Order: sequence, then structure tokens, then C-alpha cells
Amino acid sequence: MKDFQSSSEAVSQSRWMQKIYPCCRESNMPAYVLGSTQQNQWRVSPEVVDTLRPTRQSRSATLETRNRSVIIDLNRSALVVVDMQNDFCHPDGWLGNLGVDINPARAPISPLQQLLPTLREADVPIIWLNWGNRPDKLNLSPALLHVYNPQGDGIGLGDPLPISGAPVLEAGSWAAAVVDELKPSEDDIHVNKYRMSGFQDTELDSILRNLDVTTLLFAGVNVDQCVLCTLQDANFRGYDCLLLEDCSATTSPDYCRDATLYNVQQCFGFVVNSTEILHQLKAD
Repeated sequence: MKDFQSSSEAVSQSRWMQKIYPCCRESNMPAYVLGSTQQNQWRVSPEVVDTLRPTRQSRSATLETRNRSVIIDLNRSALVVVDMQNDFCHPDGWLGNLGVDINPARAPISPLQQLLPTLREADVPIIWLNWGNRPDKLNLSPALLHVYNPQGDGIGLGDPLPISGAPVLEAGSWAAAVVDELKPSEDDIHVNKYRMSGFQDTELDSILRNLDVTTLLFAGVNVDQCVLCTLQDANFRGYDCLLLEDCSATTSPDYCRDATLYNVQQCFGFVVNSTEILHQLKAD
């Protein structure tokens, strides 16, 4: 709740209420705003509760998918960047220590470097959806731990890395941080996840509802695992889903990526390219 009595906005907000509601004019009571975003707010006073949300003008973009065009509203869209973290994308991270070739996971860095500033300038929210475990691992089940440490004697979730000593994908650690090449802006949004789906047991859905977002652009790694699981859950919740093919990658075999792109286009949304979005925004 923002208290307009404590700021210069009190006068303008009070005038707004007085213009709309005579009772506020008579009582001369300041208004209060309830809500964390401009897209989802109430305005209240002792006499009036205004639940009207502001009407926003659409800003359409037409993108080419694999078989036809799709039109989206950029004013109700957000970019979800999944797991572009040191443990997945840095040579000294978790996968690098396990001997995995992390070069494919770094492929989205360059196109995202081009896309992110343009989206921020266009006021499209950027959401960093990163794996971030609790230090005590109380949010991790044995079944989940087993996926990444099947014999029990390897380097699994929360275990220290040999070189840096950082605990694998622990929230707040170097291991879980976004790679330096994609330094987030202070206005970007951060959400920690603890499963392959970013909707499971997180606040992601609540944040998107407050932002009045209906369309999600997906990027990151691994496209056949965490990106896909999150995109599927978004589709199940009614969001319009677009996978940015050039901003997504995987360290899995090529057939995993190919199957993912096919299934997204066939069942869960659309496969597009970030360069088309850049072209649309620069043409505005």
C-alpha cells in the first residue's frame, strides 16, 4: 500500500478522487493505492473503493512461426529467461565440473544481449527464472536429488563445487547467479525455482497476474527440460506461449532439441525468432 499523504502525490491523487466521486470532494480525504503494479491496483478512501483497472492500448507485433503468423500484444507480454546461470553456462560451474560441454548452453547469450535492452526500452518485463535452492535443502525431495546425483557420491544439488566451493544452485551463491554477460537490470524481476517447472511452488504465476501479462516469451536452458516444463505449465494455466528458438539451447543431444521445438509448435504454443521482435520494436 502506498500512502499518498506522505508524498507530493497526495494532492494529485486527492484531486483525482474528488473529480470522480463527490463524496471525496466533500470529505477531502486523501486516496490510497492498494496494489504492487500499475496494471493491478485499487484506489480507496474511507468512503470509496475504486476497483477499476486502467485500460491499456494494445501494441501488436506480428511474428512468423513455423507454419503461419501469430499476432501478440507486447503491452501484455513478458520475457522469461530460464537458468542462464553460472552452474549451467560457465566453464567453472556445475556442468563444467561434471565434464559437460557447456558451449551449447552459452549460445543464447549473444542474441539475448541484443534483445534484452530493446525489450527493457519497450517496457516489456524481464523475468529471470533461476534455480535457487535453500541452503538446508528443505525444498528438495530425495526424488529430485536423485536425478542429479543418482549414485549418491557425486556433486549434486547443494554440494560444493571443487574449484569455487560454491554450493550447486544455492540461492545467493555464485553458482546460482546469472552469467556476467547477461547482467540483469535493477528493474528486472527475479524468481527462484526448485523444480524443472518455474510454476511449481513459486510466486511466478502471482507476479504475472499482477503484471496483467497474458503472453510469455521463453528463453534460456535447457530448452528440453526446465524451459519446456515451465512453458508447458504456462500453457496449462492459459498463457500464450512463444519459444524464442535462437535464445534457447540445451546440452542434451540434438534430437531432444528437435523434439522440443516440434512439440511446442504442435501442442503448447509457437516457435519464433527474437530478430523478428527486434525488427518490430525498432520499426515502431
